[in-house]
Parts: sequence; C-alpha cells; structure tokens
Amino acid sequence: MRPWIEFVQSQRLPWRPHDLWGIRPGVDLKILSADDQSEASSLLVRYPPGFSASGGALKADEEFLVLSGSLNVGGRSYGHLAYGHWPAGYASEGLASENGAVVLTFFSTRPQFASCPAKYGAARLVEHVDAYKVPYTGNFHPQFPAGAGRKMLYQDPYTQDTSWVLGTLPLRWAEAAEVHPTVEEMYLISGETHGNRGVMRPGAYFWRPADAPHGPYGTLTGNLYFFRTKGGALSTNYVSPEQSFRWWPKYDPVIPTHLAAYAGEVAPGPLCW
Repeated sequence: MRPWIEFVQSQRLPWRPHDLWGIRPGVDLKILSADDQSEASSLLVRYPPGFSASGGALKADEEFLVLSGSLNVGGRSYGHLAYGHWPAGYASEGLASENGAVVLTFFSTRPQFASCPAKYGAARLVEHVDAYKVPYTGNFHPQFPAGAGRKMLYQDPYTQDTSWVLGTLPLRWAEAAEVHPTVEEMYLISGETHGNRGVMRPGAYFWRPADAPHGPYGTLTGNLYFFRTKGGALSTNYVSPEQSFRWWPKYDPVIPTHLAAYAGEVAPGPLCW
C-alpha cells in the first residue's frame, strides 16, 4: 500500500544516484511515493547531459512527462511537457539526452527488462504527445468552478484510469470541498495553490487515497497541474468543507514518517532543480 502524502515540495527531497533498477544506469532519482506491495512508483528522474541507454521491452508500464530539458528516443524528440504511456511489453528504442532532462515518471511495478517484447493492447500505448498541442476541454462537471480547462493525455481503455493536465485562471477559487472514489495523484508544474493543507508551489506533490475530502482550493497566479487517477476515471462529489476557503492557509500536511524530515513550504519563485 502507499501512504497518504499531502503534500510535499519535491525540491526539498534529495537527489540520489540510481540506476532505475538496472534499466538506466547513471541517472539521479527522487522517489515521490511507492507501493510496497505492487512496487509501483512515482519518481522524478534526472538524466545527465550526454546520457544514453539501450531500449527494450519492460515488464512494467512506464508513464512520463518531461518537466525540463529533452529526451531523444529512437530519433524522436521529447521536449518540455512531452508525454508518453508505454505499456508493459512495448519495446522502446534507445534513449538519450544531449543536454539533460528532468522527467516525472511512473512505473506500474518494479521496472525490469523483459526477455522479449510481449503483446500489449495498442489502445494502451501513447508513444508521444506534445501537451502544448493537446486542446483544452471544459465543462467536465457542472459544479466545477468556471475558469479551468483540461488537456486529456491518456485514459486506460480497461480500467479508465486517467492522466491529464489541468490549467486554471488567476484569481479563481472554490467554496466546496471535493471527494473522489479513486486515488488522485498530482504534481504542480507552475503557479501556486491555496488549499486546506497549505500553499502548494511548483514542485508540490500529493498522493491521495480514495474518498478523502480535500479543498476548497484557490489560486492568485493561475496554475498548471499534472493529475492522474488510479481505480477508475475521475468523478467528483462536492461536499461542505470542514473550513471555508481562505488565502494563505497554514501548512498542515499528511506526511508519512519517512518523509517527515522533508516536510515544509518553500519560498515563492521558479522551481530550481
């Protein structure tokens, strides 16, 4: 099971040399969260300039969003906010980074090379998507406050698990709290968010279990989030909050013991790797 994490600023976590369990030696890693049973993980992976590694089929699904720099996979460039969802058994080509990259990465279990490519449903494959070019959609819930749009990146055809980018306008806030029947996971790409657990700034991360009330939220700057669900498509019940929305709330996280030393807010400003 994964512990509830809401929220930690990823820049407070240390980079550690790693080999991604043998598949990409020479990277640095920040483990955002991990499941001790399935060995699924949510990571920040830093590829150094000049990095290269062989490709191949993995025994795990790999999902990723490039946060800075760029990767090259089989001659295709993955720049800022490029996204991919590679199902287990998909044989990727060699991976390289000329100038380095930081990539938000998710594995469905411990990544290991398969002895040979395996069958996978083509509907579960997203080889490459440029989030800049994905159109915004809106009106996805009648009670969702106006001023936000969603860029859909992936929806699993079997489980309905969903990944998307959410963009919101400045000076937007909600009055109701939310409850979802699925796990909800988030990484804040830009902007700030005022909520019931404090002020999240770029680099903020949470992994929230199903049925946990949260919010309401607001933003002065506007923001850009990456979200994903596990356990089905996102659906929302709006409920009365324990406390009304307020600007500049006190940091009040839910943090597991192993992350307690890294809990805390960060100063305003750009996210520095």
